[in-house]
Amino acid sequence: VNRPNHSVVSEFVFLGLSNSWEIQIFLFCFSCLFYISSLTGNLLIVVTVTSDPYLHSPMYFLLANLSVIDLIFCSIAAPKMICDLFRKQKVISFGGCIAQIFFSHAVGGTEMVLLIAMAFDRYVAICKPLHYLTIMSPRMCIFILVGAWTTGLIHSSTQLAFVVNLPFCGPNVLDSFYCDIPRLIKLACTDTHKLESMVTANSGFISLGAFFLLILSYIFLLATLQKHSSGGSSKALSTLSAHITVVVLFFGPLIFFYVCPSPSTPLDKFLAIFDAVLTPFLNPVIYTFRNREMKVATRRVFSLLLGVRKTI
Repeated sequence: VNRPNHSVVSEFVFLGLSNSWEIQIFLFCFSCLFYISSLTGNLLIVVTVTSDPYLHSPMYFLLANLSVIDLIFCSIAAPKMICDLFRKQKVISFGGCIAQIFFSHAVGGTEMVLLIAMAFDRYVAICKPLHYLTIMSPRMCIFILVGAWTTGLIHSSTQLAFVVNLPFCGPNVLDSFYCDIPRLIKLACTDTHKLESMVTANSGFISLGAFFLLILSYIFLLATLQKHSSGGSSKALSTLSAHITVVVLFFGPLIFFYVCPSPSTPLDKFLAIFDAVLTPFLNPVIYTFRNREMKVATRRVFSLLLGVRKTI
């Protein structure tokens, strides 16, 4: 079956981040450091939550799954960006470009739902503590996880439906280091104004809506905690502030990219690197350092691993 779009473009060329040798070396070191740290930090959270029986609770189940998502997310664009830094021709195939878009939107959509679920989990813990384990049962946790991935995959598939049949017959240069829909649409050999509006509505306003919903829910929870000024509330306050920080880090770049997509600027590229490499690293740092149970459990895992090594 012939593809209906008759695209003659079989690959896209990235302009990359900079042509300056010094900046390229800095970006290479910076990206490698944070990419490896992202992998290590998120893997450590998954191993810690899985192996420590004290962390077998709904909150840590959701946190471990957020780390799994960050492990996937940081590996979508960062490895190719690092490899491309010193290449003269930074090329990606049409299929590779579509794959990057598919996975980034699938994982992004899933993370959005998980962050909402984590806010709901804190709401139940603070406002309905006696019913917490009944509401946030293992069955409910699995339901949330399946729902999150299903939402992410549906969102990603609808985004791809906008792009995959567009005709690409002329310019194939993307002023970026990875593929994303707003940039790709601009290269199509057809009028894409309506399509750009649909993408803005699909990704931009969903991000904006979810962000405001989460911020409002956390303001409500913080106000509720103010009424119960006890020892337990300081721990809850620390957890909530960690959640709010992660929500702002996740949604900030998304809203910037999709609510008002504009020609590429240095700020655009900085935010893209921040989103691709730094945010997946900051999530485990924020959750681990702001959570006493997590710090204690991480030490236990380290001491176990060191004990095993010594016996070997």
